Amino acid sequence: MLTRTRHAPSASEIDIITCQLGRAPRGLEAIAAVDGEGTPLALRMAPILNGAPFPTLYWLCSERLKVEISHLEAAGVIKQLEQRLQEDPDFLAAYHQSHRDYIAERWEWMSAEQKADIERRGYTQVLTERGVGGIASWDQVRCLHTQYAHHLGSHNVIGQWLDDTYQLASCLP
Repeated sequence: MLTRTRHAPSASEIDIITCQLGRAPRGLEAIAAVDGEGTPLALRMAPILNGAPFPTLYWLCSERLKVEISHLEAAGVIKQLEQRLQEDPDFLAAYHQSHRDYIAERWEWMSAEQKADIERRGYTQVLTERGVGGIASWDQVRCLHTQYAHHLGSHNVIGQWLDDTYQLASCLP
């Protein structure tokens, strides 16, 4: 079971995330989704990390999902999806919409101070043109992990396809 959320992480959630990632989280602004037991699945990240743009809005932290998705990537699912994007104009249009939504969400979550900092540093273009996970070419799929994290935190056509095709959400408590 999945629950979308938008809360700041508690100390116990930060401990869980640290175990999931193998390091303390950097740039974490909120928990974007949790499973049925309240364990964080996806995180919402800051747009600037250590003075540099960080265009990955949603970050997958679930160990179980990371492993499952890594198996799919190793099996060639990205190439399969890119082929479908070339052959199915409706799927490509929905994928482009996922990128536009991602950019809009990134800006929606930014504070006025963050937006001003981004403009001052000259990062506006990268954060208004780079899509899911910071990808520049919207006709390609770079990483299923970032696509699925976006799906968990909001909605993403690739993440939805992964659930429909491989029932990824069924591995969640």
